[in-house]
Amino acid sequence: MSEPVKIGDKLVGPGQPCFMTAEIGINHNGDLDLARKLIAASVTAGCDAVKFQKRTVDVVYSAEELARPRENPFGTTNGELKYGLEFGAEEFAAIDEFCKLNGIMWFNSCWDEASVDFSESYNPPAYKIASASLTDDNLLRHHRATGRPIILSTGMSTMAQIDHAVEVLGTKDLIILHATSTYPSQPEELNLNCIQTLIDRYDVPVGYSGHEVGLSTSVAAAVMGACMIERHITLDRAMWGSDQAASIEPHGFSRLVRDVRTIEAARGDGQKVVYDSEIPIIEKLRRVDSQQLAG
Repeated sequence: MSEPVKIGDKLVGPGQPCFMTAEIGINHNGDLDLARKLIAASVTAGCDAVKFQKRTVDVVYSAEELARPRENPFGTTNGELKYGLEFGAEEFAAIDEFCKLNGIMWFNSCWDEASVDFSESYNPPAYKIASASLTDDNLLRHHRATGRPIILSTGMSTMAQIDHAVEVLGTKDLIILHATSTYPSQPEELNLNCIQTLIDRYDVPVGYSGHEVGLSTSVAAAVMGACMIERHITLDRAMWGSDQAASIEPHGFSRLVRDVRTIEAARGDGQKVVYDSEIPIIEKLRRVDSQQLAG
């Protein structure tokens, strides 16, 4: 059985409570006030952490991609959209303060080395490596050089590619997330049995990053051994934004956390016992107690 990984004041791994993460990502739509509302909703839901994304736009995207026409709230090109969605030092300082005031951890998915360096100033409890970055060896090494726990998402990746990423990162303080990188994902492409495959193959804590519609499959992931559940959060799935439709609204996120915690309480230790609460039922319904016969 793999050893738990410590993220902030929480242990993540077998035998520990499922680490519930609300992915805010870019669902803040470049609006700090909306980001605060999403953090507050995550706290109310009972989440352990919220996660954002950080990019150096002109490093992650080519000039051609930034110039591509794309109508959006910030302008008419893809570049105007990417820059409009990107938070800087002022916004992340406010996020850091707000999260501390509300007692919730936060960290970033960093898409380039400079974004890792930027995020280091906030002393994050961990880093998330997005599925899109799994094959970027230099970025993996740059993350690992921080010495912080790494959460590696594995959407759109072959087993050979995951093998290589794990070889680059090493298994110390590593959590792997099973994921399917479509937004939203169809149930028949979730392949939740892969959670156990990853547990058996890498002997590290394994979680689940879901992009499906609904809650039941994410709850099932927890039942099937996921030690961490990450889902996108939104105030309204009908809002503008590429990730909103694959996100969960606040009431739904509260239900997700509640259901996972109920499962944890119900799992038990596997030892068959007669509970004190059952004694009156025995006295009421049984004609003969087998223990009396045995005596």
